[in-house]
Formats: sequence, structure tokens, C-alpha cells
Amino acid sequence: MSNTYRKELVGVFGYPVDENPTVIPEEAAFHALDLDFRYLTIEVHPKDLKDAMQAVRALNFRGINLTIPHKCEVLKYLDSISPEAEIIGAVNVVVNQMGKLHGDNTDGKGFLKSLTDEGISPVHKKVTILGAGGAARAIAVELALAGTSHIRIINRQEERGHHLALLIQERTPAIGSYLPWTPEIIIPSDTDILINTSPVGMYPNTDEQPDIAYDSIASHMIVCDVITNDPHTCFLKEAEKRGAKTIHGLNMMINQGAINFTLWTGEEAPIDVMTDSIVKEFHL
Repeated sequence: MSNTYRKELVGVFGYPVDENPTVIPEEAAFHALDLDFRYLTIEVHPKDLKDAMQAVRALNFRGINLTIPHKCEVLKYLDSISPEAEIIGAVNVVVNQMGKLHGDNTDGKGFLKSLTDEGISPVHKKVTILGAGGAARAIAVELALAGTSHIRIINRQEERGHHLALLIQERTPAIGSYLPWTPEIIIPSDTDILINTSPVGMYPNTDEQPDIAYDSIASHMIVCDVITNDPHTCFLKEAEKRGAKTIHGLNMMINQGAINFTLWTGEEAPIDVMTDSIVKEFHL
């Protein structure tokens, strides 16, 4: 049998995207299973997303991840989406099915697994989410469907925040509500799980942190950040100072990456290998 010098291509489109580490666990998984796949980290400006999605077809990519700011905008360039993605209104993974682009959302599933891996059940919990973008929508919907009782959305753009709260209220069993993001906003004291889904703290502005009243974080809260460029964000460090348990964004990234791996390759993801690659990269 002759050798093949062609690689199956997958990757991520984002802006900014330089510090997105998804390539590390995906490449480690490809190597572990001896698969001829390559994962490319590609900067795509918002104005170029349409052309980039056409390139997925033209270059015969197996699929692509979408990160900030493309998760909602990409919907208009897909041929089909999953029922979960339809409720969420955002896509973070696309599979090229013989030239037809099918979108799904694994962010929320990955986040939910990061909680259960830590022995935390979402059932009957009250959750406060900072931000109302694609990641917030995915996480909120999956938590609501998994039994969370009340989800509060804190967002600067009122229309988007209200829209997500209404989505939770109308399309899931949970209560959804909106709070305007005022300067140094106080986190509701009955919050069980606090999640930052905003881009504050993302590379290159890694010394920034969401504008909240940090002394309103209590020790009983679980505090999570979805940012992956540095797992020890300023946001999480402030929460740790106040005795809260923290969960960094790399856990969600690995879990959703394992699901994406299977969607693209048809193989079960070697999640231990993927986790080890991140542990080594970030010296965890």
C-alpha cells in the first residue's frame, strides 16, 4: 500500500486566537491514535468569516472549531445545526459532511462535565453568569436542561442579556433573569456557581479581570472561568483569596475537545492523553 502525504485538516477560527491552546490536546490525541490529522490555529477577522467557511469546503477540512467572536455569526454559513445548537443559537464545532457543513455546540456539555468531574451537581443550583455571548448561551442552556433551578445573566448589553434570560425562561425548565452589569456589581449572595464567560482577561489583556465587587464572592461559591489562555486568571485568583473553590477553563476545553475529536474522527478520544498534554504545557 502506498504512503499518503495528505493530512486531514481541522482547526479553530477566532480573533484573537494566538493564545488558544486547543491545538495541544487535539494534536496529542491524533498522535496517540496514529491518525493523519492536523489541527490549525487560524486568525479570522469578523469580516472574513464567510470566506473562511467557504474555505472549509474548498480545502476539504474535516471540520473546524469556532471561538470568539464567531460562534453566533457562523450560523448563517451552515447547512444544518443540531437541536441543541438551535436552542443555544451558537455553534462551536462544525463537521464537514461531504461538503455539507453541520454545526453543533459542545461548550455547554464540556462545562457540565468539568463540574461533575469535580463532584458538583448542577441540580437545584442557582447560577450567575457574567456575559451573554456564545459560551454563556451554551453553558446556560446545558445547565438548565441538567436541573439548575435559576440562572441569572449579568451583561452590559441589555438587549442581549434579556434575550438570553428569556431563552432560558421559555425553552428550559429553569428560571432565567437578567441583571444589568453596573460598575463593581455585587454578586447575589445566594449564588451557588459563578461563571465568567466574558472575554475580560483574555490574551493579550491577561492582567484584567471582570468589574465586580470581589468581596461579594463567598466561600460557599463555586467560581469558574472559561478563559483558556492562562488557567490561573486574575478573576480566579481573586475568588481563591476569598475561599471559593475554582474551576479553570482548561477543563471545559479538554472535555468539549474530546467530543469534537470524536465528531471529526469517529474514534473515542484518549482523554487521559489530552489531559496530560495540558498538564505538561501549563505546568499544572
